[in-house]
Amino acid sequence: MGAMTPPAASPDAAEINRRFYEAVWAGTYLIQPDRFNTWPLVCGLNAAGLRRLEIGPGLRPRLPIAGTYFVEISRSALARLVQHGGVVAQATAAALPFPDAAFNLVMAMDIIEHVDDEPVFRELTRVLRPGGALVLSSPLHPESWTRFDEVVGHLRRYQPQQLLAQLARHGLTLEQSAIYGMQPRSRTLSRLGAWWLTRRREQAMRWYNRVFMPLGLLFEKRLRLVPGMINAARVDEVLLVCRRNHA
Repeated sequence: MGAMTPPAASPDAAEINRRFYEAVWAGTYLIQPDRFNTWPLVCGLNAAGLRRLEIGPGLRPRLPIAGTYFVEISRSALARLVQHGGVVAQATAAALPFPDAAFNLVMAMDIIEHVDDEPVFRELTRVLRPGGALVLSSPLHPESWTRFDEVVGHLRRYQPQQLLAQLARHGLTLEQSAIYGMQPRSRTLSRLGAWWLTRRREQAMRWYNRVFMPLGLLFEKRLRLVPGMINAARVDEVLLVCRRNHA
């Protein structure tokens, strides 16, 4: 069989994402940020007094919850983040309800592949102060597209140079990058996961939350950040640390 291709973007993409992730977060639990391999990076970027924003974290936030601003489409996730001291807004990444240059640190993990990315990159840059840090992640290589991408609401995978060009167009400079993500490399496992999410979502999410997520955290590898862009030839997903350019 030939490689699957990403679907064309549609006006229903935001609603598809909202329904999927509302169901995901309604039946699961909050994982504290210090459980993830991004925590050492966050601690290094998060100096005292900085204003922080995280977009679309669900119940898997990477920034310290108390005092951080969160934007989410899921009411269930927002309600839990508020209980732990988060400052929340139900909104989309394409229309952030904040003034220009409001934040020193912004995180957008697994976001840009789900949406029309041009307005999102504009908004990410707009709310970030000059010299501020943006941390984001995205899957790579369109030829690696699987049914799993479609089921979880991806609209694209990026070619590495395409992603770098997006950053440059929006006044962002890449400082560091690393291999990232927990998606299985096996296409067979991806297809199996997609089948369960499509046909047996409740059971699939129960297994994911009770078994696969804890195991993934237990065996999650330390982020190995390198200057600039990693050699992404065989990398499924990448984490990028960027800075907004000064005018």
